[in-house]
This record gives sequence, structure tokens and C-alpha cells, in this order.
Amino acid sequence: MRENRYITDFYNHYDEDGRLALRHGSVEFLTTMRYIEKYLRPGCRVLEVGAGTGRYSHALARRGYTVDAVELVAHNIEIFRQNMQADENVTITQGNAMELSAFLDNQYDITLLLGPLYHLYCKEDKQQALREAIRVTKEGGVIFAAYVISDGCLLDEGFKRGNINVAEYIRMGLLDSRTFAARSEPKDLFELVRKEDIDELMSVFPVTRLHYVAADGCAPLIREAVEAMDQDTFELYLRYHFATCERGDLAGSTSHAVDIFRK
Repeated sequence: MRENRYITDFYNHYDEDGRLALRHGSVEFLTTMRYIEKYLRPGCRVLEVGAGTGRYSHALARRGYTVDAVELVAHNIEIFRQNMQADENVTITQGNAMELSAFLDNQYDITLLLGPLYHLYCKEDKQQALREAIRVTKEGGVIFAAYVISDGCLLDEGFKRGNINVAEYIRMGLLDSRTFAARSEPKDLFELVRKEDIDELMSVFPVTRLHYVAADGCAPLIREAVEAMDQDTFELYLRYHFATCERGDLAGSTSHAVDIFRK
């Protein structure tokens, strides 16, 4: 099993459940769940690869679906098990997204790959993870693949918050000085991509794209405003976001995108 010590160190100390519980963070979760629900049918079997602490797996299992989960980081698996409820039909095993040999071909109605592609740094590794997700999914089944989008992160963490020193990143070769495309390595933790990179990755697979979704849209960029909204305003904002999250002219402003396709 291939491990990245940077990932292990990060998730040993990171509160992923807390991030998704914040109002602006919940936009990503609510959007992804909204699209998953489009394709759920009675009796669906779900595989979540890179399940983290199980926010999606537990949500689906508590709705009565059979869920198998795979997670690389032992700390996340421990929290996943702590969050289990007695009536959940869910399993969790330690494993790597690029090697799902424990799972048979054509087994799942829905396969979720909502984290591993954040941490794979070459085209071959990403395509291997996608290939494995496609292999275990039934013909006609649906795969959800999530990515971290470079421009949304650069706008939010760089130009707005200063957590990324844009000029320094250019000097270090982590950003192209002309196009501002990102170049990531394992020590950078997250692989930042653009939609054209995702299109190139997917060009080798005989699948049909159903949706390309800006999962959190502008919510991270305007997080202070989102957190300050009363409930009625937040619900109106969600209506706006759901209405616009597939618009191509807004796709680059998101921090996370979900590519949804049928085998």
C-alpha cells in the first residue's frame, strides 16, 4: 500500500467533519449529496473510495443504502468507526484508490471518488484511480470524481486571504508566471487542476459525462458573507448556487468540482 506521509500527517490533525459542518463548507456537501440523490434507487450499492471520516458514507447508510468504504489513513478510519450507528449497513477497510483488488468488477451502482484525486500528482496515478473506480462500477452505474480547482483556491487562499503568497509561488515554480496554472508535488498536499486537465484525464475512458459541477461555487471566496446570512438568506443563496453550479462561465471560481459520469 503506497502512503504519502504528508497526507497522513495532515489528516491526523485536520477536522474534515468540522470543515463540512461550517455553513460555507456545507455548500460542497449539500451540492454533492443533491447530485448523488439524483441517481440513487432502492437497493443501490455504494462504494466510497477515500471515505475520510465517513460524512458521505454515513449519510447514505443512514438512509438505508448498503455502503462499502475504503480509506487510506488509519486515523480517519478510527473516527469513521466511532461515527457508526448500529443500524448502518456500512463497512470500512483500509486501502488505496489505485488498487481496489479486494472488490469485484461491476459490483456497485454508485462509486464515490471524492478525495483521492486531491492527492495524486501525476496523470498516470489519477487515471489508475479512475480506472479502478470505473472497473468496480456496474454497467450503467455512476461515478463521482472530485477535484481541487486551482483558480478558486488561488482567488480565495491567495489574493483574498494571503495564505498563499502568489508572487512566491511563481518564484518557486509552483505557478506558471503567464497562465497561473498550478504545479503541485506531494509536499504541497493538494493537486490543483483546471477543467481542461480533467477533460484530458477523462478522454481515454469510454464513459459519458452527466454533469460537471462547481461543488462549492463562490462560497469559500465569500465565506464571511455566507456565515453571516440568516437561514432564509442562506436557503436563497443555496437556490442560486444549485441553479448556477453547472454554468461553464462560473466553473473556474469554485474551490472543488465534481465530475459525474456514467459507465
